[in-house]
Amino acid sequence: MVPEASFEQTESGLSPRGEGWFVLNAREAVWQESAGRGRYCKFEGEPRFSQLGIQLRALGPGEPMSMYHWEADQEDFLVLSGEAILIIEGEERPLRAWDFVHCPAVAKHTIVGAVEGCLCLAVGARDKSTGLNWGGYSVDEAAIRHGAGVEQETSDPREAYKRFPDRRPLRDREGLLPD
Repeated sequence: MVPEASFEQTESGLSPRGEGWFVLNAREAVWQESAGRGRYCKFEGEPRFSQLGIQLRALGPGEPMSMYHWEADQEDFLVLSGEAILIIEGEERPLRAWDFVHCPAVAKHTIVGAVEGCLCLAVGARDKSTGLNWGGYSVDEAAIRHGAGVEQETSDPREAYKRFPDRRPLRDREGLLPD
């Protein structure tokens, strides 16, 4: 029988601890923010999920979800509210609520908040996208124009995100999630 995981109360919300199943409301989960990169909800704690990464991402206008990149596994996104700009394989596509984006392995992509921003569900496989060969950040003019691109190709996240401050706990989550 699979046991139920326990939770730790942190300054920024509840974090699952240990192996097992659990139920966690996004309003009570740990949220973090990084100026210029939006806010995100972490459903996983310790240990991290071994097969699947999943987050809610709240992006303001012009805030990139990530730097333009590719991964060795697939990623998928569902826009839950608001509007965004998808940059994929060098092309820009507008996104609105309920648009679903599928990025197969090695598809170069990112999402940037538009107009009043957006709330997205992000899901990614973790079969091959861990360790040294996880993927990389590619140079792309559209991504650079939207503040979501690197000037030089790299596979080092610290290098790709060096212009952004470190993530910090988010205490006030008012207005991030629809009722």
